Amino acid sequence: MAALNPTPTAPDRPFRMDGFATLIEALDFAAGGPTGINLYGMRGELAAAMTYGELRAKAVAMAARLLAAGLKTHDRVGLVAETDADFVVAFFACQYARLTPAPLPLPAPLGGRHAYVEQIGRMLSSAKAAAVFGPESLLPWLEDAAKAAGTKIAARVADLPDAQATVALEPPKADDPCYVQFSSGSTRNPTGVLCTHAALMANAAAATMHGLKVTPADRAISWLPLYHDMGLVGFLLMPLSAQMSIDLMPTGAFVRRPLLWLDLMSRNEGTISYSPSFGYELCAKRGDGTREGLKLSQWRVAGCGGDMVRPGPLAAFAERFAAAGFSAKAYVASYGMAEATLALTMAPLDRGLVFDQVDVTRMEKDGAIVPGSGARARGFVRCGPIFPGHELEVRNEAGAAVPEQQVGRIFVRGPSLMREYFQDRPATDAVLSADGWLDTGDLGYLVDGEVVPTGRAKDLILLNGRNVWPQDLEWTAESEVGKLKSGDVAAFSVDQDAGETLVVLVQARSGDAAVRAALVSDVAAVLRARHGVEAQVELVGHNALPQTSSGKLSRSKARALFLSGAFKQEEPA
Repeated sequence: MAALNPTPTAPDRPFRMDGFATLIEALDFAAGGPTGINLYGMRGELAAAMTYGELRAKAVAMAARLLAAGLKTHDRVGLVAETDADFVVAFFACQYARLTPAPLPLPAPLGGRHAYVEQIGRMLSSAKAAAVFGPESLLPWLEDAAKAAGTKIAARVADLPDAQATVALEPPKADDPCYVQFSSGSTRNPTGVLCTHAALMANAAAATMHGLKVTPADRAISWLPLYHDMGLVGFLLMPLSAQMSIDLMPTGAFVRRPLLWLDLMSRNEGTISYSPSFGYELCAKRGDGTREGLKLSQWRVAGCGGDMVRPGPLAAFAERFAAAGFSAKAYVASYGMAEATLALTMAPLDRGLVFDQVDVTRMEKDGAIVPGSGARARGFVRCGPIFPGHELEVRNEAGAAVPEQQVGRIFVRGPSLMREYFQDRPATDAVLSADGWLDTGDLGYLVDGEVVPTGRAKDLILLNGRNVWPQDLEWTAESEVGKLKSGDVAAFSVDQDAGETLVVLVQARSGDAAVRAALVSDVAAVLRARHGVEAQVELVGHNALPQTSSGKLSRSKARALFLSGAFKQEEPA
């Protein structure tokens, strides 16, 4: 049996980044070259390799089988987004059949059948899905979810009927739906972002041409989940639109062996890859650049997105892997969201991260951004200017645009925005105005034309007339209290009889009563000293704090669980 080889980078390939009206036009063009998609297994082994020509042929054949199963134009199709060939081919088969795929998450590592069936059932119901496809191991669960949602078909794509005759496939139009993307925080009432082909291609062109400045020599590598916008759009659809070869490894493989990511970057000479801060942090804790044969000098875009950028972990990664040729100038901070397809801004290339050291006391008091130093200073990263053809404003509570270096709510407008939250007019109207402006729900400010996000508006804590950022409290506790790690702390406020109360949940790994009491005391003391706040510190079990599908802390869910009394069981007997 011939050895399986990844598709080449091929700098001399046919190359084009703009002018595609639909995703299918982009794949049809890419199919004329030698590049493609490579899928790796849990141990970093190459499991499948498809040129774009092979992907196109497989997708067209599967499109006919989807239609033979009785699916109709614009039907929604749930697809469990495993990092494998079945998902990738099925996603593009939906495009050729003019069906609308809705990528679905895999079960949480510590989740059970009941929770997953409920989650998928809600998503299928929200999307009004006509079918759902996934791996054989999950079929019983998907069948239960489909039954609850009224979804008629639950199967593996391998079980699709053969097409008895050649089916004429009508190409999608630019304003057709391309996919439904569930937001990373989807829980009890999931809202699906409906993205059109036109929005996707506008965002892809802006990101590849103006943000990443892609060349024929580029290669994309990712471990990010394909049910999240950064994984799906950023490392499957956008690289394809620029005919890049793509190397994808399962998220689970990265979680177990983070250095597999860097090995793949080195082996295949990847030039573009993204991660939230915690990904770089994991790698920095597990290894360094002295590993034999590790080469990262070609990595020109080490993107930071998906969460608030923390300077410490990224500086540690750059320092530890400098010996392998990694340059801190490769870091590129970005800002975006699923409602805008993916990205809205990217910091200038070859600059590295630029942090504003801000006086937190002044920012909490009146939103003014002035330089700060010492214990009450915080670094916020500059994420670059808005993409060409798009607009961004920072507005106050009255809806008026504010000048630079004044914190307000971020609004954006442009061709990359979603059409709607799928068939949810109230939710759409709450964020998308008649004149096309999207309320991102984020707070931030502008400086020298660049946007600087400071947090989610819904997470902002109001204490005694101060606007307190929960990230500040969490990061202080995690960095200054021994044995706490990144992601161990969640801060939020609750209404009590005496007024607004600050609650801080802390994951505790020890069952020793004295150790636990000291942890509560130490966290409360450092927050009192550094931020002047009195906190109700509560200990919860290891891995008890909820996360979104993209791995970010979900403060809103943590707050809801706290109020429901769910964490009381975490106390040791």
